[in-house]
Amino acid sequence: MTATEGLRERKKRQTRQHISDVATGLFLERGFDAVTIAEIARAADVSVNTVYNYFPAKEDLFLDRGQGIVDRVSRWVRGRRTGESAAAAVLRELREAVETLSYTVGLFEGYADFMRVILEADSLRSRLWAIQQESLQVLELTVREEVGAAEDELLPGLVAGQLNWLHATLMGWISAEMLKRRDPAEVSREALVLLDEMEELLGDKVLSYAVRSN
Repeated sequence: MTATEGLRERKKRQTRQHISDVATGLFLERGFDAVTIAEIARAADVSVNTVYNYFPAKEDLFLDRGQGIVDRVSRWVRGRRTGESAAAAVLRELREAVETLSYTVGLFEGYADFMRVILEADSLRSRLWAIQQESLQVLELTVREEVGAAEDELLPGLVAGQLNWLHATLMGWISAEMLKRRDPAEVSREALVLLDEMEELLGDKVLSYAVRSN
């Protein structure tokens, strides 16, 4: 039974990825608003109901990794190393992503085409904004849990805001530069300098907050 369940889940993941890949290709070719769910279903050789079973909203087809974005900075905070503060962990993860030209921070050829689809569709911009707001809310809850803070304490929310600022500012800057169709390696080098400058703007209280003791 376990093996059968494993095969079933793998089939579901493959189907979901196939639909997402087909939809993304159509969106990149024609724009988000010009493509219908029915067209995506035909191109993916599945039913319209199947598409909706995996993706409740059309926006989910393009921003299909939204939940991973929501929890990204929170995961970094929860996974900080012994002796490492929340801010230090976020800075380390961002630097590693930038240095390795990770797709997670937009440092890849074709990112400009991806962002163009978002910028040309109001519904995608709205969904991206909602994802960013949810990410901040989740991050504040994570920081509070990690330090055992009471609900009425202000500092966890302030620190979460600063950590979110680090991530959002870097992502926004990289997006703007990659939209110019610049070389990812060049953008990476400049992004590392930007990260150093942003770290200098953070106060000692933020940089030393939520240090993991063990």
